[in-house]
Amino acid sequence: MENFDQIFTLLAENGSIGLNLDILETGVLNIAALVGILVYTGKDFLGSILQERKDTIVKSVQDAEDRLDEANRRLSEAQKQLSQAHVVISEIRNETRSAKTNLLRSDANVAKKELVTRFNRAISAFRSKERIIFLEVKQQIISLVLKRSAAQAKETFGSKKRARALINETIQKLEGDLL
Repeated sequence: MENFDQIFTLLAENGSIGLNLDILETGVLNIAALVGILVYTGKDFLGSILQERKDTIVKSVQDAEDRLDEANRRLSEAQKQLSQAHVVISEIRNETRSAKTNLLRSDANVAKKELVTRFNRAISAFRSKERIIFLEVKQQIISLVLKRSAAQAKETFGSKKRARALINETIQKLEGDLL
């Protein structure tokens, strides 16, 4: 802020602002000569540096494009592998479902066969028991019939020989039917 004040103070003392046309005093020729010398002498040096910089930038851009192409290629390859993996996963799921279904069917068939076998065994055991019980009942009935027949024969025939022969004959006939 002080510099601003000083500028305005100087302007107020001199009274005006003007343009200095003295070339030697202003140094415009010196600046122009300096720029000319720099351009003439630094053209090769500055040109080679700029060319190197340009080559470096072009090479960097080319490398970046190559990396981008490689990345795009890898991305495309990864997407193909992903889609293949999805297909394989779907196939595995379908095969797993099919295997589970087959295993369940197989287990169901085995269980069904076991149940049929057990049921047949139970029926056989039941029929065997039924025959045994039937034979026992038949023997008891025959025994009762023989006892009653013997009792009736004793009442009817008494102690006669004929009664004994008839009873023995009847017993033999009945025993033949049992065996």
